[in-house]
Amino acid sequence: MTILLETLLKDSAYKLSQFKSEHIIGLEASISVKDAAKKPTPYVTCLVRGKPIKLTPEEAIRQLFLRVLRDDLGYPVTRMQLEYEVTFGREKKRADICVFDKDKTDAPYILIETKKPKLKDGKEQLKSYCHATGAPMGVWTNGDQISYYHRKDPNYFEDIPRIPAASQKLSDILSERWTIEDLAARDKLVHERKSLKDLILEMEDEVLANAGVDVFEELFKLVFTKLYDELEGGRDKKRHLVFKNYGETETELQEKIQALFDKARKRWEGVFSTDARIELTPSHLAVCVSSLEKVKLFNSNLEVVDEAFEYLINKSSKGEKGQYFTPRYVIDMCVKMLNPHESETLIDTAAGSCGFPVHGIFHVWEKIMQDEGLTKSHLFTTEKKPARCEDYVRDKVFAIDFDEKAVRVGRTLNLIAGDGQTNVLHLNTLDYERWGERVDTEAWQDVYGDGWKKLRKLRAAKDQNRDFNFDVLMANPPFAGDIKETRILAKYDLARSVSFDKIGNVDADDKNIVDARAKAPGFAEALHASHEVIYQMADGTYRKVKVKNQNTVGRDILFIERNLSFLKPGGRMAVVLPQGRFNNSSDKFLREYLAAHGRILAVVGLHGNVFKPHTGTKTSVLFFQKWNDDPKAGPLCPQVDDYPIFFATMREPSKDNSGEKIYRQGADGKPLLDAHGHLIVKHDLFNHDGQTEDGIAEAFQEFAKKEGLPFFP
Repeated sequence: MTILLETLLKDSAYKLSQFKSEHIIGLEASISVKDAAKKPTPYVTCLVRGKPIKLTPEEAIRQLFLRVLRDDLGYPVTRMQLEYEVTFGREKKRADICVFDKDKTDAPYILIETKKPKLKDGKEQLKSYCHATGAPMGVWTNGDQISYYHRKDPNYFEDIPRIPAASQKLSDILSERWTIEDLAARDKLVHERKSLKDLILEMEDEVLANAGVDVFEELFKLVFTKLYDELEGGRDKKRHLVFKNYGETETELQEKIQALFDKARKRWEGVFSTDARIELTPSHLAVCVSSLEKVKLFNSNLEVVDEAFEYLINKSSKGEKGQYFTPRYVIDMCVKMLNPHESETLIDTAAGSCGFPVHGIFHVWEKIMQDEGLTKSHLFTTEKKPARCEDYVRDKVFAIDFDEKAVRVGRTLNLIAGDGQTNVLHLNTLDYERWGERVDTEAWQDVYGDGWKKLRKLRAAKDQNRDFNFDVLMANPPFAGDIKETRILAKYDLARSVSFDKIGNVDADDKNIVDARAKAPGFAEALHASHEVIYQMADGTYRKVKVKNQNTVGRDILFIERNLSFLKPGGRMAVVLPQGRFNNSSDKFLREYLAAHGRILAVVGLHGNVFKPHTGTKTSVLFFQKWNDDPKAGPLCPQVDDYPIFFATMREPSKDNSGEKIYRQGADGKPLLDAHGHLIVKHDLFNHDGQTEDGIAEAFQEFAKKEGLPFFP
């Protein structure tokens, strides 16, 4: 009977992705099966103990790692011991694998822990073993994720990129000089199967929770600094990265990282104040640098750093206002379906960390690079772009948000994309009447003045901030909380309600009577009807319109009207909305308002897990194009009463019920990776670079071409 390790590990917390196929095949070939209690049980001869042992999931991972130590790193099995006894006072525990020092043959050199398959549990146990034995290095793995640690002193463990081979010293690992290509080859997110969010959680556990600093600010500074270091390394492939501890003292490291931050702050102005400094103590900073130095933040998009910023901003402020960052796979679906072009202007009116603008930029960049015969590498985002790419970001892409932290994150990503140029503005989209008070202040002008000048040029009329002439708008506006300020509500049609009050004693010859028996007036028509108009309804009664101002209106409802005002005739938008807006009877007025102003192109229902863990609200994406019969005004979208609408529902959840992403597996059962070694989320929204099946976006593209929609020529 052949026992496959995949089958053995199937229902356990252990995986095989850390190991080479030759190690897996070699271990499988050595498995024998015995009948124990009438049940076939796998056994294997242990590499160290030299006797048959029962092969449990934990033991399989241990035996595979023994092969890594022996075959890949060159450690003789004579330097290894399993179940090494560790004494804690009267209590005794056992480390899974101990590698002894070459010279002091009874002194633990490396301890490896496989018992605890969860990182937090395993790390704590491993650290306690290293404390008790004095071992300078420790490794934890569950076969999927892996962590390497150097115990610098009893209270300080630092991440290291790997453990030394038998022929190397620990100092060789610590002092290795890295270029951007070295970082790409050893990227922690790829090799250790972690996310940047995982590392931030570890740093919070280790130092940040008790560091007495603003966690968002300090981590933002470090990510900002590292982005600059990687960008410089991407532009000069021979340059050694600075954001790495090459064996410096903690004070030397702090001075080096502060100097690097100062360069980044001057290069990308308007994100941090001129006197901003890294506030972490030298020892806390050293821990954070060791955690981040082996992570490549730049890849073919900015999803890695996006995820970290999403977590930090949600934790510090964003969720309180009912605004949750849109998963990048939902953003990519919207971009593929709206298909922005190089000549078109694009805006996000509730930008958050600027996911929609950044991914819109990447979409257009790819088309420009294809047009110029250029290919996209894993360092696409760090490399110098053709002038057309930079011109597009500088002149065509805009974003607005009222949350100052989110704006700074969004500006960072756009500054990088635009090579020092950005049009991300700190404004309250809904309260446009008071923009003048904000934009006239000197401090605001210093940071946002250039972007504001460009935005003003897109106004429909010179001296007002309501109507603009944008081609494309994509947004996920806040959908929690109501607007109650009457001053703001007074500016919006959707802050009014319409009723039809019955009247009597009507002269049948009255010239103000409108025959509405065949089709009653919708909300938009009734809203602007003359108070003299009398409608004859289907039931034969006569009625007049009564318009009332509402006291409270959902924030997302006002955003719909506001977004329409940003679009030029023929302009198109994608907006994330609560599902209820599409089917609640109380929201009929909203649907009538939309229908009066343009064509509903598509409605895509998202899975209920998409915005977890922040909210379980069921959402849909509305795709819409504003009516336009004038070929001089913009893309044609002639007004018609009847037309087909594309409807689709997302079937793959993409996240589990706790909000953790679900990843695709290949035919061999291993995680499916993209061209840059990153995991692919399991969804059915679009084809991921040819590695998955076509999805909703591709189906819509076929629909758009069949319908002759102008943005899919």
